[in-house]
Amino acid sequence: MTSDILVVGMISPETRTAVTGVVKRLEKAFNVKDPVALGEQYTEHASWTNARGTRLDGREAITEFSAPALKSFLHDSLARYDVVKMLEIAPDVIAVNVAQTPTDSAGNPVDGPWGRRST
Repeated sequence: MTSDILVVGMISPETRTAVTGVVKRLEKAFNVKDPVALGEQYTEHASWTNARGTRLDGREAITEFSAPALKSFLHDSLARYDVVKMLEIAPDVIAVNVAQTPTDSAGNPVDGPWGRRST
């Protein structure tokens, strides 16, 4: 739901919807374990930090890291991704904070590493 997102800057409703759509496609790619679809959600020069604090820079690095991770230690992991903040850095450049919640197959939260916890 985009109304619960902290928006900093002049980000249009259309851009908010587009960014949220990218995050939901990322969630789907993670949950079906598709590293190519996951990587396609990032720009060529994106930076991404996973739930364990590992930062990866660039679409290629994200995809390369994701492929073996999704097939091994993340094989049985599912998650829900919710946009919690959008920050306009420059025109057409938006930083996005996403809360990653580990879930079961029905989407209910379970124990596991969280990408961000609300406090």
